[in-house]
Amino acid sequence: MRGSSHLAIGLITGVAIGGLVAGVKFSPAGIALAGFSALAPDLDHPESRLSKRLGFAQNYVRWAFVLVAAGLALYTHFLEPPGPDRRMGFTAALAFGLLGAAMQGGSARKLALLFTGLSTVMAGLYTGYVWLSMVGLFVAVAPFTAHRSWTHTIWAAGLWTYIGHLANQSLGWHGVALFAGGGYASHLLADTLTKAGVKWFMPLTDTCLKIPLIRTGSPSGNLLEVSICTGYGLLVLGLVIGKMNF
Repeated sequence: MRGSSHLAIGLITGVAIGGLVAGVKFSPAGIALAGFSALAPDLDHPESRLSKRLGFAQNYVRWAFVLVAAGLALYTHFLEPPGPDRRMGFTAALAFGLLGAAMQGGSARKLALLFTGLSTVMAGLYTGYVWLSMVGLFVAVAPFTAHRSWTHTIWAAGLWTYIGHLANQSLGWHGVALFAGGGYASHLLADTLTKAGVKWFMPLTDTCLKIPLIRTGSPSGNLLEVSICTGYGLLVLGLVIGKMNF
């Protein structure tokens, strides 16, 4: 399913949680969290909507490699005496330069996400927020897994919900786990409606659970996605309004 549809379904799920679950405050922040969580499973795909947003530093990653190459070359040229170490220095500089020049699209974005995730891990350690470090670790590792594998399992949904629980405890914001877990689960449920399906219980089993209604990217699939989002939205809106009038 397309990223825009996942985002819409996640936001609607956030509205449902905030408007229907007793004891959970209806808030734009909670709805936004559900939307973000609905995009999180696709961090395993370098071309996904969230990967592109979080991989904003991809061009800087490429230039970082080029600058490292230039620095190694200058250091080797001026400070290393002739010999094996000098040849090794120039070889390393050439390797870094070629890597930087060769990085395009997905590869650069993966490294950008790695650095973004590791920076978030450090921020979490500095502030004492374990949940923030766990989010950073997820962002750093997910791009290096196969698409619709580990991030598209019930275990990943449970982990994401637990991260929300830890955030709830440290921030005192009741409902974080529900917004986070509900948004994440909405992604897996939506992808279950596609022809590719989801391996919910990997690695215990590679069985792909699916209700093959949608062929992602096809005209009919796009139309069906819009219809599902519209129907889901109207259903939640009706339930929320009904609760308010009850």
